Amino acid sequence: MSPFSQKILQTLQQVLNTIQNQVIPLHEPFFFKNEWEYIKECLDTGWVSSAGKFVEIFELRLAEYTGTKYAVATVNGTAALHVCLKLVDVQPNDEVLIPALTFVATANAVTYCNAIPHFVDSNEATLGLCPEKLKSYLKDIADLQGKQCVNRFTQRRVKAVVPMHTFGHPVDLDPLLEVCNQYHLELVEDAAESLGSFYKGKHTGNWGAASALSFNGNKILTTGGGGAIITNDEEIAKLAKHLTTTAKIPHRWEYVHDQIGYNYRLPNINAALGCAQLEQLPWFLAQKRTLAEKYQEAFEHVEGIRFFTEPGFATSNYWLNVLILDKYYMSERNNLLQLTNDQGIMTRPAWNLLHHLPMFADCPRMELEVAESLQQSLINLPSSVNLIDK
Repeated sequence: MSPFSQKILQTLQQVLNTIQNQVIPLHEPFFFKNEWEYIKECLDTGWVSSAGKFVEIFELRLAEYTGTKYAVATVNGTAALHVCLKLVDVQPNDEVLIPALTFVATANAVTYCNAIPHFVDSNEATLGLCPEKLKSYLKDIADLQGKQCVNRFTQRRVKAVVPMHTFGHPVDLDPLLEVCNQYHLELVEDAAESLGSFYKGKHTGNWGAASALSFNGNKILTTGGGGAIITNDEEIAKLAKHLTTTAKIPHRWEYVHDQIGYNYRLPNINAALGCAQLEQLPWFLAQKRTLAEKYQEAFEHVEGIRFFTEPGFATSNYWLNVLILDKYYMSERNNLLQLTNDQGIMTRPAWNLLHHLPMFADCPRMELEVAESLQQSLINLPSSVNLIDK
């Protein structure tokens, strides 16, 4: 065990107050208020499936919290993102610009449209897609044909950009929106990790035509499995609800479907859980910010690492806390991951870059030097809301 790894382990144990044989998960859900009551109501009344009052309440409260006009609850965040891409007319053989450093669901949603992921580099200040690099890259590879952006090398239409707010830290959206306007690209925010995060005072998910949220079991708020489409466009919201409800035309008894739809609506029992969790979101955010501050203070004078903090233009939810190893110590990453996990502290690396996965190896991409560096140097720390109480 190197002195460097030993120091990191001791610092983590100090923050987390670990005891022998105690396992600290990376991120676990926390239930302690109305979850039992609301779920019991679903069971008592029999309203457990895709209809019921909690779905509508959850959607209304979610829209209110995010400052968007509409929310459509879905079975998971990947389904939400898939439909968002359909809503902005991503067609087969289109290219969609996404970060190489993101969870695989971002690229999967693109392929569900029979479209092609096109990988873009990250920004060290946000961990997300870099607008400046994207603008320079498009200048080299893109032609404007009327109001369409075309990749001059593949002759495919480049239809959309999907920034993902990595670990809850917002991407710099204003310059990205300028790039989208210049090249006639649709902006779809993958806000799966950023519920409770704000860019220049406004909640993430308000910049694109439609945006996707996730409420998986490891997210800051969970419905077990679940997601949502948020938008400020009434027609997009209506179409989103229609597509996610198997494109069924409402009728008292007839089964009429006017296009290919998806069985993507969130069940009422999951929405009940979400309603209870949403009531606690301000407390969750406060707890997570306190934990992040404790990490920042503890690691401030530890040589060889940097605790990642929110960019100056944003307020992050600190969904997953991040350590970044200096270049000299990158070789210690795997040893550090093994040491901490052996001691019951669940740490994780960043995802494998998507172009390293076999199904995406041949997708187009720009130079990805920042993403490559982050993938080799980044470690996620335990981030559950109840850790500081422990």
